[in-house]
Amino acid sequence: MSGELGILALYGLLVLIILVVQVLTAWAQVGLPMLARPRDDMPRLTGMAGRMERCLSNSVVAMALFAPAVLILVLREATGGGTLMAAQLFLLVRAAYAVIYPAGIPWLRTGVWALGFLATLYLYIAAL
Repeated sequence: MSGELGILALYGLLVLIILVVQVLTAWAQVGLPMLARPRDDMPRLTGMAGRMERCLSNSVVAMALFAPAVLILVLREATGGGTLMAAQLFLLVRAAYAVIYPAGIPWLRTGVWALGFLATLYLYIAAL
């Protein structure tokens, strides 16, 4: 397995952890009965629970963009030192994002997000 695929797998695990934390924070805010039924009338999550919900959503979108780039690189056998470093940077900043966003640190969150976006963009450019 290439290093990039390993990083993709680690990012998948990170997203699963974010999902569990999101569910736990939502549970603490609205209770398990609300989470167990259809969410048509679920109140808007606020505070940490709301930020975790948005962090999860953003992380899933990031996965949807990162995974194809990695798979294209691996299938084209176009991986190398630069792509591995970009994938490592992506994982590092997405892990930081998962802490910074729920903590409510706005400008740092934006900067970390931008680094992850640029790392993903680099992977697509390398795949061309």
